[in-house]
Amino acid sequence: MAYPLRFEWRNQTHETVKLRTFLSAHGVSHAVLIQIKFHGGAMSINHRPAWSVDDVRPNDVVTIILPPEPANAAVTISDLPLSIVYEDDNFLVVNKPAGVASVPAHHYDNNTLVNRAKGYFITHGIPLQVPHIVTRLDKDTSGLVLFGKHHMAHSVLDQQLKAHSLQKTYLAVVSGTGLPEHGNFDQPIQRDPTSFIKRQTGETGQAARTEFWVLATAGDFSVVKVKLHTGRTHQIRVHFAGAGYPLVGDQLYGGDLHQGLNRQALACERLGFYDPFAGVQRQLTAPLAGDIQQLLTRYEINVDNVMQQLNTDLETN
Repeated sequence: MAYPLRFEWRNQTHETVKLRTFLSAHGVSHAVLIQIKFHGGAMSINHRPAWSVDDVRPNDVVTIILPPEPANAAVTISDLPLSIVYEDDNFLVVNKPAGVASVPAHHYDNNTLVNRAKGYFITHGIPLQVPHIVTRLDKDTSGLVLFGKHHMAHSVLDQQLKAHSLQKTYLAVVSGTGLPEHGNFDQPIQRDPTSFIKRQTGETGQAARTEFWVLATAGDFSVVKVKLHTGRTHQIRVHFAGAGYPLVGDQLYGGDLHQGLNRQALACERLGFYDPFAGVQRQLTAPLAGDIQQLLTRYEINVDNVMQQLNTDLETN
């Protein structure tokens, strides 16, 4: 993609609308408009400078140019590798291994996924060196993480997150059997007053809904497909633990620690989002992490069959 970044649309309706309304319908958020107005971007109608209150008439051509995005010097560069699942001019999707944090923090600030993405952008000559992380995973959860390569890409995906149209599907291995074949957890989630890290279900918490399907059982555990309808901290872990089925390996929430895993058995395996630049729905999948595969194989659970169920059920439920 050429730099500076330029996007263009034609008003193919029969209606006259304000420029800000037209741009909002194309995923341009208020925050992006502010960036354009005050930080060196530009807007035009039929290639003439325009303001957000100007009218866009039928067949008019609207153009925006995004301002530069200075790199954040506080985010250091890592040359550690990324496992790339999908990439184009606007989006980057990577398969995060367990044990790697998503974003920098005071206790791990050099080799997070964001540090690695910044290093990748620089190494490969990507013009804007600010990786906009859209979906995050706990440090010890593996699977798909989505980045926008520029402010506009981040904006359209953030709107999908808020509208719950960006879909994340997980595979989890939980301690115990006896779950219904299909079910929902709807309990609100709040902070555990005894811990800075832990969460718990509680009436004063934020609304949270987790949908699940049991794919297989073996021994004293169940393999489940999980679809999030909200995105609370530790949501899957808290909901299953609260119901008496903590994730295998999840020491924080009382999971079974005798199955050879040193982290919670949880992986984001499928990611679905609308790509407005190409006008298509993206559906991406990740290979299951090796430690979870080994657990399933040890109990003679067919990994390929489990993954086929996980991917097929998303389309039918």
